Amino acid sequence: MTDHGQTRPTDNAFLGDIKGGSHEPTYGGALSFMRRRYTRALQDADAVVWGIPFDAATSNRPGCRFGPQAIRRASAIFDGDPQFPFGADPFRTLAAIDFGDCGFDYGRPGEIPSAIAAQARTILSTGTWLLSLGGDHFVTYPLLQAHAERHGPLALIQFDAHQDTWPDQGDRIDHGTFVGRAVREELIEAEHSIQIGIRTVAPEDCGIEVVSPDDLDKQGMSAVLNRIKQRVGDRPAYCTFDIDCLDPAFAPGTGTPVAGGLSSREALALLRGFDAAGVNLVGGDVVEVSPPYDHADITAIAGATVAMVYLCLLAERRRR
Repeated sequence: MTDHGQTRPTDNAFLGDIKGGSHEPTYGGALSFMRRRYTRALQDADAVVWGIPFDAATSNRPGCRFGPQAIRRASAIFDGDPQFPFGADPFRTLAAIDFGDCGFDYGRPGEIPSAIAAQARTILSTGTWLLSLGGDHFVTYPLLQAHAERHGPLALIQFDAHQDTWPDQGDRIDHGTFVGRAVREELIEAEHSIQIGIRTVAPEDCGIEVVSPDDLDKQGMSAVLNRIKQRVGDRPAYCTFDIDCLDPAFAPGTGTPVAGGLSSREALALLRGFDAAGVNLVGGDVVEVSPPYDHADITAIAGATVAMVYLCLLAERRRR
């Protein structure tokens, strides 16, 4: 109860507006991403948060089908606050909804990619900005299909430990092959794409620029942001954030952890730098959050923060 005897509002996920923050207890109430209203009504939304609970394409430890749930749960900590370092609640200017999760028949895996792409097209057809929560990294492939249909070939900004360019004849559902496939199908422009945090070796780079954690150490944050700016320019860009870009110390809950990665602080600073660099983000995702391997939601908190930064970047752009 408040000082005036009024019951404090709860369950903004069902009862609140799609604009404006809510102020619920972090530990209570219905959970959506940052307490956004659950709705399929797209006409008034600037941004849509959408879960894709799919992990049948993983090559190591499964479990990221539970990623959307975990990210939503972790996002409750941001409820109604001015977000750092933006200093504002993004929902003062940004009308955003939680669209729920992608629907598909898990027993017909060959149909799942087209189901993801079709549902993404429905969302994008209204001009809303789509933020997707995976799921394993294969889900980015049908998301790129849908975004490229709307915006043309994309500049890809990929935060990852892996290049995901392993050979594929075009028929694999595999989280390690989708980038090469996207290049061959001209969904992305390799000459304008960049991968950050790579610390494994793949047979080919497909012409995409690679930034390793060692490069970040030697060159510094400003230089890497400048490399992103020079590579991407003002083209329509899609950012995919595989949580294993982070060192396992900051993201233990993932299917293919690789030591020696970025810290949460470094990755978030690079993301926040997109605004000053003039990156024209037309969509983004967070993938590979696998909560069964994390005892304290460390990884989900990192994933939720990345997703929150995407929305804050969009809100900053709308404010201007």
